[in-house]
Amino acid sequence: MTDSIKRLFFVVIGWIFVCLGFLGIFLPLLPTTPFLLLASACFMRGSPRFHAWLLQHKTFGPIIIQWNENGAVSPVIKRRASLLMVMSFSLSIWLIPTLWQKIMLVVMGVSLLWWFNRLPEYEPVAEESENN
Repeated sequence: MTDSIKRLFFVVIGWIFVCLGFLGIFLPLLPTTPFLLLASACFMRGSPRFHAWLLQHKTFGPIIIQWNENGAVSPVIKRRASLLMVMSFSLSIWLIPTLWQKIMLVVMGVSLLWWFNRLPEYEPVAEESENN
């Protein structure tokens, strides 16, 4: 595979991951952060311009940078994400008519919350400008 085809491949896959991450904001079973981390990795290999755009994004950039530098998420992000997961799974469980699907959603929701809340936390000890 030539270099330009590889770069194009990574850019296309990166944008697919960005779209899936965006959809994950609204859909309960589609996680946002992993897709954005995958998009960042693809853009890093395919387009420095798109990678820089994603890192400089006011909402997603700090989360990706924290993960890349520390392998952790902030407690604020963890609380927000957990609350949104509980709300979206609760709505889905309430809307689904059959019992086995409700049970499946409860198991999936609890599993996802358990995994997510076990991620390491990053708590800055000084102002943002002093941490870098």
